[in-house]
Amino acid sequence: MSVDVVTFGCRLNSYESEVMKREAEAAGLKDAILINTCAVTAEAVRQARQSIRKARRDNPGARIIVTGCAAQTEAETFAGMDEVDLVLGNTEKLERASYGRVAQFGIEETEKVRVNDIMSVRETASHLIDGLEGRARAFVQVQNGCDHRCTFCIIPYGRGNSRSVPMGAVVDQIGRLVDNGYREVVLTGVDITSFGADLPGSPKLGDLVAKILKHVPALDRLRLSSIDSIEADPALMRAIADEERLMPHLHLSLQAGDDMILKRMKRRHLRGDTIRFCQEVRAMRPDVVFGADIIAGFPTETEEMFENTLAIVDDCGLTHLHVFPFSPRKGTPAARMPQVGRALVKERAARLREKGEQALKAHLDAEVGRTRQVLVEREGLGRSEQFTQVEFSPLDLPQGHSGLEPGGLVSLEITGHTGRHLIGKPANRQAA
Repeated sequence: MSVDVVTFGCRLNSYESEVMKREAEAAGLKDAILINTCAVTAEAVRQARQSIRKARRDNPGARIIVTGCAAQTEAETFAGMDEVDLVLGNTEKLERASYGRVAQFGIEETEKVRVNDIMSVRETASHLIDGLEGRARAFVQVQNGCDHRCTFCIIPYGRGNSRSVPMGAVVDQIGRLVDNGYREVVLTGVDITSFGADLPGSPKLGDLVAKILKHVPALDRLRLSSIDSIEADPALMRAIADEERLMPHLHLSLQAGDDMILKRMKRRHLRGDTIRFCQEVRAMRPDVVFGADIIAGFPTETEEMFENTLAIVDDCGLTHLHVFPFSPRKGTPAARMPQVGRALVKERAARLREKGEQALKAHLDAEVGRTRQVLVEREGLGRSEQFTQVEFSPLDLPQGHSGLEPGGLVSLEITGHTGRHLIGKPANRQAA
């Protein structure tokens, strides 16, 4: 065994895991398992601890190095586990020197916890990578950290304040990825709509999108990870309306659909802001599909407040829901607010998920008969422009077609669905 990486959480973590693996191997580290943790919920932390114990049972001789947001915010928790050899912070995990010392001197000569003050970090490096192993699309980090302090969120304490990657570095990296055969790139970060505030001239996310599409004309598809709709700038709105290569799928950091709960969350938008945004975008781009993060059972949430959140699924025409039962995180203001009973939190989360399943089915029904360009993720399965999963038979494609390999594009006519994903067959005109 050389270096294995176990990743929890967001797309940014997936990207950083690739950087970690590259830097650890370049430093000469061997027989090691890197656990890249997530801190967004208590359940994510529990799963990380469970994974660490399993890794030790299955690999008694391996070095186990724990890092990521949970390691940054709860370093002593992981340092106290007998299974753990080393704890690295979110900055240290990307540095070759962190692994080089272990490779050269061994765990015994290395302090067990190397976690510095994340709030002191002022820059985010553009960690250039040639691609992500085993993935059909590439993720590119354009931003890290968050300047906002939502009352439920511990992530700023794991990621630090917002800082951006210069536009030129982003464009250069995407150009390299396209040269290496990637046809779809996802811009990712912790709060990507805050991109550019710390850069000279204070460019916006829309400016970055326009520059990428202009200077990398060979890029077929560009996606955005989760955005904060209240911070969508005019240039981004123009790109959504005019740029076909910017995919018609927007995942919103929504969190709730009730104004009082949004205020208690210390969000920057109200219910009406999100509804207006969705209406404006849909008017400009009728084929757009919206996803959203929604928290069920936030402290003080009444049944009436929850009903407002339930209703916003229809009011905004949401399709892909990520539902989170509220999880109090130690040190956040929401953890000190009057809590909703755990049974009720779970019941509301279940109702939200059921609503999401209904919304997804309506979307799938509406897709039947359409033709979609599908990016293949693995044999017989890919995603449409709207990020909807599509199943197809590779046997229906001619030998040598790009749709037979991950990362290829195939034109499919949607003939039905399973209730979870679409079913397609090759359209008359194939994507190359």
